[in-house]
Amino acid sequence: MKLLVDECCDSALVSFLRKQGHDVLYVTEDKPGLLDSEVLVRAKSEKRIIITEDKDFGELVYRLKLEAEGIILLRFNVNEAQKKHQRVKVLMTKYKDRLKKHLVVVNPDGFRFRPL
Repeated sequence: MKLLVDECCDSALVSFLRKQGHDVLYVTEDKPGLLDSEVLVRAKSEKRIIITEDKDFGELVYRLKLEAEGIILLRFNVNEAQKKHQRVKVLMTKYKDRLKKHLVVVNPDGFRFRPL
């Protein structure tokens, strides 16, 4: 899967996703400091799903009506990194067909899908 990981996410998640075989661009490695709106434009143009921990993306797509290929919003505490990796793995395997054109909120207890 083609992903663009926002710089608010940790590098361990990026490494985990790459080991799972995903095509991952990481804002921190590529263009640190990129504005959220620019992240959306780049992800849309490259048909990449954004992975972020930043709730501002929801405002950009729902209130400002900016387009997105898909957004995965991770909602985990700092000490739940291992849970985060496992939940993302389940999401990418079991629900991969539901990621495009959705905002997916991922937390330790489950997933919420909202159409974009």
